[in-house]
Amino acid sequence: MSDKHICDEMYTKVYEYRKYMLKLCNKAKGLHIGGDLSSAEILVSLFHHQMNIDPQRPDWENRDRFVLSKGHAGAALYVVMAQRGYISMDEVFDTYKQHETRFGMHPCKELFPALDTSTGSLGHGLPIATGMALAGRMDAKDYRVYCLIGDGETNEGSIWEAAMAAAQFELGNLVVIEDVNQMCLDGFITDVIGVEPVVDKWKAFNWNVIEIDGNDVEQIMGAFDSLPPVRSNKPTIIVAHTTKGKGVSFLENSPEAHHTSIDDLQLEKALEEIESKYAKGKVLR
Repeated sequence: MSDKHICDEMYTKVYEYRKYMLKLCNKAKGLHIGGDLSSAEILVSLFHHQMNIDPQRPDWENRDRFVLSKGHAGAALYVVMAQRGYISMDEVFDTYKQHETRFGMHPCKELFPALDTSTGSLGHGLPIATGMALAGRMDAKDYRVYCLIGDGETNEGSIWEAAMAAAQFELGNLVVIEDVNQMCLDGFITDVIGVEPVVDKWKAFNWNVIEIDGNDVEQIMGAFDSLPPVRSNKPTIIVAHTTKGKGVSFLENSPEAHHTSIDDLQLEKALEEIESKYAKGKVLR
């Protein structure tokens, strides 16, 4: 289990992240806020602790790579990268979705070179991450490639083609985190195309599987601590069960929260809710 001090620090960052996301949802008149909130602990733990990265050298050859396959969480990626020091939070807030911004709804590497790749079309991120991991193996590099996917996109064939390829090429340097919040654009996963049993599927594809509560920093850290060596021969999937809209009662498990805006009164209520759940540097335990 990771150090308590580190976990407390991550919870503080998560708390700050949620405040930023809610304020941006209000200012931008709409975000994919449900998924932005469900993946809070995952993104914060990755960028603030787990990944070997340097914001001052975004093109450092030996850095860990990150691919956002869960394309609707573009704003979440901008916010966590601003927290980490890659960009100014003010620029994100002032220009998000505006004309000629670097920060469109879906991340674009041509406009924002600090990204490892452009993403947006759901289901395509894992194939890209698999290629990056294979390149690392071919070049004898020891970086890891992390990829965040959503459970909704696992009904696409490109995900499973990449999963088969990663296992075939023994890419132990590939780590996928699946944000299993049970919902997608069209509603609940079970009402669209059911993807269960998720864990058994990944095991059948010969992946190392770790199952956790994805809104619990201690469990996330424990999963990272238990990753096999970079040069191991099995890719790893962390199946992270989360709550869509986590932390805000009127957004949690709501289909409308997939993409919505919040007015000033809703913002005030949401900030009060997460404030009330914040104590001793820990959020939503």
